[in-house]
Amino acid sequence: MVNKAFRILKSARNSALGKDKKGFPIFAFMQSTRQKKVSRLVQKELSVIFQQLTQEMLGSIMVSVTIVRISPDLADANIFLSIFPVDDPAEALKVVKSNATMIRKKLGESVRNQLRIVPTIQFHLDDSAAYAEEIDRLLKK
Repeated sequence: MVNKAFRILKSARNSALGKDKKGFPIFAFMQSTRQKKVSRLVQKELSVIFQQLTQEMLGSIMVSVTIVRISPDLADANIFLSIFPVDDPAEALKVVKSNATMIRKKLGESVRNQLRIVPTIQFHLDDSAAYAEEIDRLLKK
């Protein structure tokens, strides 16, 4: 009976966390103050990095960092990007993912005095803007 309850609680916790395509958790629980500070710092620095590197990586496409979620040990970061104007944002996301090591290196250079460990970064597509446009379009009908 106890084992069954434990399995139910564990599965509920895992489904509440959410997982990305590789099975890594997307951190959605309440963040500590330190996690919030680090996520704001990483978001600010990544926005500057994307502002400088987007022209050479993607051309005239704009990339904005919408959400940064940091793991409790501050070693992993899930970064949600909004990419536009582009027909297929998944292709642009592939380019960003292929340059992830260079982006992490630039991030390490810019936060080396604030953070002991530069988090490993995983990029995800934030489709909230497209979702809002779709709702807008449906409401206009």
